[in-house]
Amino acid sequence: MRALAWLLDSPDLLDADAPHWQGRIATTGPVTPEVDARLRALDHDPAELDAALGPRVYTRLGLYAEKLMAFYFQQQGRLLAHGLQIRASRNDTVGEFDFLLDAGPDGAEHIEFATKFYLLQGEAGDRFDALVGPNLADSLGAKMRKIFERQLELGAHPAAQALLPRPVVRARALVKGWLFYPAGSWPAMSGVTAGHCRGFWCALEELDTLGADAFLVLPKLQWLAPFRAAQADAILNRAQLHAELEARFESSPSPVLVASVRAEPGCVEEVERGFIVPNDWRARAEARRAQDTTRNIVW
Repeated sequence: MRALAWLLDSPDLLDADAPHWQGRIATTGPVTPEVDARLRALDHDPAELDAALGPRVYTRLGLYAEKLMAFYFQQQGRLLAHGLQIRASRNDTVGEFDFLLDAGPDGAEHIEFATKFYLLQGEAGDRFDALVGPNLADSLGAKMRKIFERQLELGAHPAAQALLPRPVVRARALVKGWLFYPAGSWPAMSGVTAGHCRGFWCALEELDTLGADAFLVLPKLQWLAPFRAAQADAILNRAQLHAELEARFESSPSPVLVASVRAEPGCVEEVERGFIVPNDWRARAEARRAQDTTRNIVW
């Protein structure tokens, strides 16, 4: 329920009013009193949400977040279709509509949904390619190019026409997530919501510069909402966290998301969060970005 509440109430990652996005960014908008009451009821009795998620064990954060939003749109009576695949032929998948929502009797709105986590490596400005994924597999620039140039155009594809419940009259992207900046740095970036969710990142060798001394390693399905629980069994001090991460990085180069926490009787809550990256991550990120720049994909 906390993850669903965060998806609805957290700031959108991208500023829907910024000219850069040409009016193609959707927003969840403020939570209404009716939605707030519904969330509180689910917090008291989450059986309906549990049933919607089903017995499946989710391993992909994006799919988990998508299922939560599908539940919300269904509850709102707006959902026409979710995860509608479009194929040009039996072995040729053109794409998939994340959500088709009611846009009146004569049309549907296509919402392309993404939940992303990016680290700023290099200068900010308007260079969305400087915001890179923890595993360097993509960037905010690359993601938005794909959404704008391919995914939001799916409604116009001939193969989609026969399967659409209604014609697509509007297509927009809804993007939630967190951005992470080098510790102590909070640069503004045009096109990104000023109040977006944000944290820090630092290399393992810089761990001692952090002021906190109580940490939790956050499993991926807990990356959405700030951590809060009655108790937590794996709170680590800085030395323990260093040892834990050093062992992890010996077998995997993947950055690790941690939360500094405040623990009081009956409540453990997140104070700040950040990615701790291997000591060679900066060099790998710079090499990857230089490679991408030579391919002329800087936005």
